[in-house]
Amino acid sequence: MRSVRIGVDTGGTFTDVVAVDEQTGEILTTKTPSTPANPANGFIASIEKLGELDVSSIVHGTTVATNQLLEDRIANLGFITTEGFEYVLEIARQSVPDGYGNSYFWVKPPRIVPVHLVKTVGGRLDHLGAEVRPFSEEQATEVARWFKSKGVTAIGVCFLHSYANPEHERRMREVLWREHPEAVISLSSDVLREYREYERSVTTLVDAAVKPAMRGYIANLSNRLGMPFSVMKSNGGVLSAREVVNQPITTVLSGPAAGALGAALIASTAGHKSVITLDGGGTSTDVAVVIDGEPSITTEGSIGRYPCKIPMIDIITVGAGGGSIAWISPEGTLKVGPRSAGADPGPLCYGRGGTEVTVTDAHVFLGRIPPHLLGGEIPLDADATRTGIQALADKLGLTPERTATGILEISAFNQSNAIRQLTVKRGLDVRDFPLVTFGGSGPLLACRLIDILGLPAVVVPRDPGNVSAFGLLTVDVKNDYVRTYVTRDLSLGKAAEIFHDLEHQAGEALDREGFDDPIYLRSADLRYYGQAYEVRVTAPAGEIDAAWQADVIERFHEAHQKLYGYAYRDDPRHGVEWVNLRVSGIGPITRPGIRRLEKAGEGATSVRPVHFDETRDTPIHQRAALGPGAAIKGPAVIEEYGSTIPVHPGFTAKVDEYGNVEIRRD
Repeated sequence: MRSVRIGVDTGGTFTDVVAVDEQTGEILTTKTPSTPANPANGFIASIEKLGELDVSSIVHGTTVATNQLLEDRIANLGFITTEGFEYVLEIARQSVPDGYGNSYFWVKPPRIVPVHLVKTVGGRLDHLGAEVRPFSEEQATEVARWFKSKGVTAIGVCFLHSYANPEHERRMREVLWREHPEAVISLSSDVLREYREYERSVTTLVDAAVKPAMRGYIANLSNRLGMPFSVMKSNGGVLSAREVVNQPITTVLSGPAAGALGAALIASTAGHKSVITLDGGGTSTDVAVVIDGEPSITTEGSIGRYPCKIPMIDIITVGAGGGSIAWISPEGTLKVGPRSAGADPGPLCYGRGGTEVTVTDAHVFLGRIPPHLLGGEIPLDADATRTGIQALADKLGLTPERTATGILEISAFNQSNAIRQLTVKRGLDVRDFPLVTFGGSGPLLACRLIDILGLPAVVVPRDPGNVSAFGLLTVDVKNDYVRTYVTRDLSLGKAAEIFHDLEHQAGEALDREGFDDPIYLRSADLRYYGQAYEVRVTAPAGEIDAAWQADVIERFHEAHQKLYGYAYRDDPRHGVEWVNLRVSGIGPITRPGIRRLEKAGEGATSVRPVHFDETRDTPIHQRAALGPGAAIKGPAVIEEYGSTIPVHPGFTAKVDEYGNVEIRRD
């Protein structure tokens, strides 16, 4: 029996699986419909579909935490903070989405915890962690008993300046354990030991909010699997399920992060070091930027309306998937998304009771995808699609063809806007980056994105619907640790002490994961004195001395120049201020190799009517039958098990030596 490593990515519509044979490197892929009511069912079904295998390890990309936040399913959550700071969530930040021109219309959203579920406890630390007023055990006991009486079982604790000294928070946890043992507790000093109390509070509360659901899901899955498994984290690493339940917030971009990493490895192998990645699923589209083989990392991310300052791959998500619903606004204009038909009931063509036209229905109507999905496993109801699009076209006063084309055009512009947010808004020229597109619906709009954005090329990997699951098998175990240390006069001894402490924490966690020889990566957040926000730069390993300090400061000047167009390298009026010191502890794994495509496989070419600029009989190619060097001129359609590539007129698709399809305008 073959020994395999398995990656399972649970998406909104499909659960994708990749198995890598540890002896031969052979890759097996499959998909099953997701089961939103209980994602564990789809997970187990997908593994069973692979058949009898000797499974050595499983890595999972999950959307449990993400969906809970995106759908605002947060209840029964309490907050404990320092006396006098009960309105920290209400005050928040002064920023208004979409700028101040929107301030007249913008309505402040409800807080993650309403005011009546916020309680305070006496005690105060200064910004260096020294105790100004002692912790009030009496008030802490009253608060714990009050939450117990109200049945609040998820509680976040964030005291002022606990990043400098966690002692008061830990004493609060001991009181909660004693007085309210049923409570699930998150401490800000465990979740995010970094200053800025509002972001630290919300990040801690998000962690507390998703803990019960994640713990229940992981426990259910562990019992049904009967073996340990790992979970993908937002920072581009993995962690064992038994560890990740203690900080479930680290999984909020679990699946999208795996897709970006898998696409980065595939693109680098094919010679594209810097690319844009686009993961098109059934519910949403996720976009990331890869520079020199590494996806960009941010700590300024958010999930839905909640800022989360944990390190995560910089991903923009838009509601522009295959299941995105087309609808008519009150003004009579056609809109697409962000609402999705999901996996159940799904698009009209699924025949499961869906009543609204989706992006997938538009592709079916125009003939751009086959009359079935997954190699015939999911037959599509073309008649239901025609009826739905005709009804929508009648309301708009357009032909059905114009209506379906318009749906796809709007979806393409929604995706292109997400790409611009990660490129143009960050000073990058989108025309410098090939696009790596994957996911079941990702390749469907490749040609339109080339035209809209001026992209040099689009690369579609082999088995594009399973790239995220493949990415799960390419990532190391990774933990991130941070400590705020704000100073213009860096004490080398203090910096060495903090880095040593952070590396010790990382080493303990990796030791529990079974790694004897971990790798430690240092970084630091710096700014010019008087600035409000920082720039993160890598910091070298080795002895922390004057040369090390000068090296980090020079890296900061270079990064600031690149980001903002100026630096104060030689201006003594603008001193450099250190803000945060960081360590990433990495336990390296053996990555699966990406094998060259030796020759074409089997698959016959056929013809069916497809509408691009007009409806005409169009060649339909089976991707398996295309060997290295094969070139397909549009109009044409390239089909495979998990996805489809429409090649528009005026474009050519070529197969490279690794089996990727590269699309360029003629």
